[in-house]
Amino acid sequence: MTTPDRTPHLGGSTESDESTRVALGSPDAAHDRGEPAPHPPIFAGPAPFPSRREGEHLTDDDRQRLARTVMRRGFRERRSGTAEPAVAAHPRSAVEIEDDLRGRLGLRSLGDRLDPTARLWGWLGPLVVTALAAVMRLVNLNHPTRLIFDETYYVKQAYSMLTLGYEGDWPADDANDRFVQGDFSDLSTKADYVVHPSVGKWMIAVGLRLFGADNGAGWRFGAAVVGTVSVLLLARLATRMFGSALLGTVAGLLLAIDGMHLTESRTSLLDIFLMFWVLVGFWFVLKDREATRAVLARRTAAVLAVEEERAGGRAALPERFAPRVGPRWWLVGAGVALGLACGVKWSGIYAVAVFGVMVFVWDTCARRAVGARSWLAGGVLRGGVPAFLALVPTAALTYVATWFSWFTHADSYRRQWAADLRAGGEPVPRSWLPDTLNSWWEYHLVMWDFHNNLTPEHSYAAHPAGWIIQWRPTSFFWPDPAPPPEACGAERCVQAITSLGNPVVWWLGALALVVLVHAAVRRRDWRAWAILAGYAAMYLPWFAYAHRTIFTFYAVAFVPYVVLCLTFVLGWVTGLLRPPRRDPGVSTTADALPGTTANAVPGTTADALPGTTADALPGTTADAGPATTAEPPARPSRLALLLTDDGTVRLTARSWAVLGVVVGLAVAAAVFWWPIWTGATVSYDFWRWHMWLPSWI
Repeated sequence: MTTPDRTPHLGGSTESDESTRVALGSPDAAHDRGEPAPHPPIFAGPAPFPSRREGEHLTDDDRQRLARTVMRRGFRERRSGTAEPAVAAHPRSAVEIEDDLRGRLGLRSLGDRLDPTARLWGWLGPLVVTALAAVMRLVNLNHPTRLIFDETYYVKQAYSMLTLGYEGDWPADDANDRFVQGDFSDLSTKADYVVHPSVGKWMIAVGLRLFGADNGAGWRFGAAVVGTVSVLLLARLATRMFGSALLGTVAGLLLAIDGMHLTESRTSLLDIFLMFWVLVGFWFVLKDREATRAVLARRTAAVLAVEEERAGGRAALPERFAPRVGPRWWLVGAGVALGLACGVKWSGIYAVAVFGVMVFVWDTCARRAVGARSWLAGGVLRGGVPAFLALVPTAALTYVATWFSWFTHADSYRRQWAADLRAGGEPVPRSWLPDTLNSWWEYHLVMWDFHNNLTPEHSYAAHPAGWIIQWRPTSFFWPDPAPPPEACGAERCVQAITSLGNPVVWWLGALALVVLVHAAVRRRDWRAWAILAGYAAMYLPWFAYAHRTIFTFYAVAFVPYVVLCLTFVLGWVTGLLRPPRRDPGVSTTADALPGTTANAVPGTTADALPGTTADALPGTTADAGPATTAEPPARPSRLALLLTDDGTVRLTARSWAVLGVVVGLAVAAAVFWWPIWTGATVSYDFWRWHMWLPSWI
């Protein structure tokens, strides 16, 4: 039996005219078969491209333009009320509707379960790179045996908080020398003026409590643990986001061997804690996206199932708004994490703002996808407002709670400011506030003034434009006097710790950022937008403070998003990164867009273009031709399940080569710069070989 040509033609008559008219809902085709004519096609007027000669086939581009034109015209006609009513289909069950909606929302189908082998890979790979990160961060953590860089502030403040409950002053010039020897007698009860909240210092204090305050392991243990855990968190996050254990493992590895992340995991500064809590908040926001969309699909399906049963066919939502999704506990968790981030450094507030906007956009798009007529208003009232209440007040209350020690210790800095003014008979600004809250607010104003007017020159100050390519890394450690010649066997020996990001990761990451923007804007990939949100929250705000003294090492707060960006592009180049899950009927089924119907446009379930569900390819069930029983697909191999969680992707030799070269270069760079990241004793010439740019010195 000869299979008829089912490719649509324009202009002229061919042997496949009948099938073409069927696909487009032609009344003539129905008449030829002796059937009632269906409703007229929804488009009329000139063709979206010039008519073709008889027998000439449409190209793939023509097919795509035709489908887009049909959908646009159908949408306009439904909005204006000029389109004919759709032919009713049989009512679906709640499970069928929910599965359809989950596809539109980018979720797994109800029956789609992660293969146990894929689940094993999804944990095994991240745990392996986390173990590597732990070794790199914890081994020889006592070196250097002195306080370096800003450890002189934060470690002593952490010890003071353990001892006094607040940051006391260390007035002696040589307090550091006695501190490292275990002599803490220089600590006074006079409160010190500090310009950052206390969460990061409490996290440093954990190590002091466990290992003592007279050694580097105690000073740096908190930072090392947080840096190690952040590798596991990022690897798992990337595994879930990209649907690939291999890409998740690569992301974790790139973070583990990044020099900036490594040096700040081995130094007690605050920025590594800021990075960690923002990353935790980011993870919770992604979990909220998945959880709320699942609830939205389930509750919308329950409503639609009742309506379709009543109507005897396809139906739209009876209300203007999609259903509510209930409590947003993942967002509450994100609020706690981001409140703790603000309690480390105020930079965390930008993450609250950016992630909050991202949640609102996702909610609004989800409500549009499930067919809510007033999707924008619903996004505000049923999505945005509950999300705001779950995230922002939680973050604010958490931040206030991090000041518990300041509130409970009367000798804390400026704790008695308002009360002292009142006792002295002086006017009290904001006198309507309770004295304690007024003093707390005044302290914040003083901190704000400091951060906005910090303008003294510093040899390692760096404009944020150069951070993304590591133009001016920060030197953390350069002892003077230098080690003696016999320490390295050369004429001149040095020890240096330079917070230089892995050049392979950062330089390729800068190039990958261009591709990421393209994927976000042109391909509308939500994962690309999520990664860009990390840049927007932790990088872009620094351009508003470029006038003050700032440093490249602040960029550790957004290094996870640099790694995600590079991993995203690696996955795209190699073919490991698949498009986000989308139902093929999005924007074309009954409730894909407000006002559309089940078969309002060709290409939907009930009125498909040739080769789609309703008008199947020759030889399939829907076609009159011979049908065959499909064999159950073979179970994917273990390697295939490492590549993707469904085992459907096979890498070419070229893809393996690209992945191997990039990861191999990053590992080689980590080995090369390891002595410069960890303060090893090396010759001066060896150190100079690693200073590739004059701005690195």
